[in-house]
Amino acid sequence: MEAAGALVWRVRTGRLQVALVHRPRYRDWSWPKGKIDPGETVVEAAWREVAEETTHDVVLGVPLPPLEYRLSDGRLKRVHYWAAQVAGRQDAAALRARPPVPRASRDEIDQVRWYDVEAAAARLTRPADRVPLVALVEEHARGRLDTRALVVARHGSARSRAAWPDDEASRPLTADGRHQAAGLVPVVSAFGAARVVTSPWRRCVETTQPYASHAQVPIEHVPALSEHGHAADPGAVVEVVTDLLHRTQDALLCTHRPVLPTVLETLAAHARRGAREALPPTDPYLRPGQVLVAHVAQRAAGPRVVAVEVHRPL
Repeated sequence: MEAAGALVWRVRTGRLQVALVHRPRYRDWSWPKGKIDPGETVVEAAWREVAEETTHDVVLGVPLPPLEYRLSDGRLKRVHYWAAQVAGRQDAAALRARPPVPRASRDEIDQVRWYDVEAAAARLTRPADRVPLVALVEEHARGRLDTRALVVARHGSARSRAAWPDDEASRPLTADGRHQAAGLVPVVSAFGAARVVTSPWRRCVETTQPYASHAQVPIEHVPALSEHGHAADPGAVVEVVTDLLHRTQDALLCTHRPVLPTVLETLAAHARRGAREALPPTDPYLRPGQVLVAHVAQRAAGPRVVAVEVHRPL
């Protein structure tokens, strides 16, 4: 059984605080979380469950250690967690891409409270729930908690080169590719993308169109991200990725398999060791429709990729 949730955090008067929920049925204090519904990805379930249980729309940050335990019926339950912050004005585009989320009943959740992390550790009913809290506190101490996301997507499944009679730039997505593109909307929204940057080739534009439409943001066509643009000047791709890393905006970047090595090398050049080692090491790097999320902390010395995760739409 799979479930997902988040440790929603904030800093008040210099103190790190987290939100806990009280479940009257179990008479316990825990993290907002819940099971993954059919057709959901883990990241979609995470922000949906937090919204249901706390009424807060959140943007996910760095992943935290998951928890595994046996249920009373013997099944193994795995709960995926992320750090998360309450969405702000800069996250309006991502929130527009999400459907409305109903509030959990008071029979399910009757209290939501913010606690300093020390008090939260004492208040949590299950000792195991302190594991992701310890990780959250460590990330904060190391300056790796307040991050922005650069979501790198490989375009969805496209018509084969051999079967397409027209020029390479106009090759479209297949029906599966269009489903992948639609499935990316809740995944990209989870990480707050407010900007969409893509190769101008049709299969990339079609991959980003559903998210851009739901989020009501323009699609920025960047010729350097096409296969021909990359072949002519890989350095231009480095400049595009580096610029996005320096921005304080969450963004979606869509490109092609032959361009991915340069994108990943640029991320690696700005990454801490653990994040660098988590980058996909071999071709094809990402499958069609798959995304890599680079969590970026802004440091005085420049942007630093502090965590990496990979997701694929259902």
